[in-house]
Amino acid sequence: MRDVIFISLENWDGVWRRNQFLCAEWLRRFPSMRMLFVGRSRDFSNAVRTRSAAAFRQPGFRPSLDFLGLSFLNPFKPLPNSLALCRKINLSLLEGQIRKATAKAGLRSPLLWINDHFAAPLVGRLQERAVIYDITDDWTLMPAIGVAERDRIRSADNALCSRADLVVVCSAALEKSRNLMCRNIVRVQNGVDPAHYLSCRDTSEGSSKAVSPSTTNAPVFGYVGTLHGDRLDLGLVAALARAWPRGKVVLCGPDLFSANEREKLLSVPNVEIRPAVHYESVPEVIRGFDVCILPHLCTPFTESLNPIKLWEYLASGKPVAATPVAGFREMAHLCHLGSGPGAFIAACAAALREDGSRASVRIKEAEANSWKARADQLLEVFRQQGWLGRPVPRPRRSTQPVREPRPENWGHTTTSEHWTPEMEGGQPWKEQPGVHESAR
Repeated sequence: MRDVIFISLENWDGVWRRNQFLCAEWLRRFPSMRMLFVGRSRDFSNAVRTRSAAAFRQPGFRPSLDFLGLSFLNPFKPLPNSLALCRKINLSLLEGQIRKATAKAGLRSPLLWINDHFAAPLVGRLQERAVIYDITDDWTLMPAIGVAERDRIRSADNALCSRADLVVVCSAALEKSRNLMCRNIVRVQNGVDPAHYLSCRDTSEGSSKAVSPSTTNAPVFGYVGTLHGDRLDLGLVAALARAWPRGKVVLCGPDLFSANEREKLLSVPNVEIRPAVHYESVPEVIRGFDVCILPHLCTPFTESLNPIKLWEYLASGKPVAATPVAGFREMAHLCHLGSGPGAFIAACAAALREDGSRASVRIKEAEANSWKARADQLLEVFRQQGWLGRPVPRPRRSTQPVREPRPENWGHTTTSEHWTPEMEGGQPWKEQPGVHESAR
């Protein structure tokens, strides 16, 4: 596998998203590859405005303590992006910092994987072998942004779609909306590590049921994911809580609610908002739910998503109730769907009445949609494009602390003329649908 510069919309932290899952899969398979993960900028102007120096408490460039070959960069951004001249200066500084970090990490002829649309001007300026644009949300449809910001996003998105060697999307709606803008496009949905959710299941002999923590008189309806008013139907959450006054509705995740939205929810006494937990603790949270819920708004923006929580819920084996949004709609045989307060409450009631017999079917579906399977699909596309060349040997860094054992071929590549993925610690890829050539 070639080295990778990954420009992400989020940092690599305890709340794992698509970016971390895919990167971790590749780093485990290919121990001699190098990856620079570019996270959110350390914003000086914002730090001054908010009087918060939290982003500056760790170095901008640092090696990972968990994965050999992975380095992080949180670039320094001195100026606000509200003015065109400031954006130009910030971009120039960003390019210089990525170049310096790339050299320091020892990357050579890397793939440039872009998740942040505003990185579009960097295409062709980082000595990359090829450019991949990964779209996970249609930010051009996000309701809570101004006209000028939406125009900037649309312009950057159009530029990346037209210039990228490959555009990867996670949903049918994104594939449909971007198909004519791209040279090559492939849909790769989100996935799950099914084994991570074993603790949610009843492991007693002969049982395949999900663990049920309470009785139907005081059920716990739970949601794990980003807490945002543009995604969650707050009226639906409140209606559900009022329908089961002895029960509880738990919302757990990164809290992006406005003060008014939070106040509206917490005015219902049995709605509980919990802070985000580390990925390692997500199964423990889901284990405490009687029903996993997804009370998303049905909007063009949510139609562009393929929620990771769909696959996590299925891996837990728990009953699931959701609004009929993309992803869940295609799994209607495994989820209870309802649109509007009455129908959604009825879906939750039906989920609560389940006897556990559908748990094994949900788990089997999750196992067929693992992150390993998603990585296999992408690697097959990379193979077709000729992007799986051997990375240049990484120089020794004996002082770097790592948790994973150092591979025996540290600093060396195989001398065989016939390279195979097994030589890089990987494995053969299953035949998957390849990249689709789209018509202009």
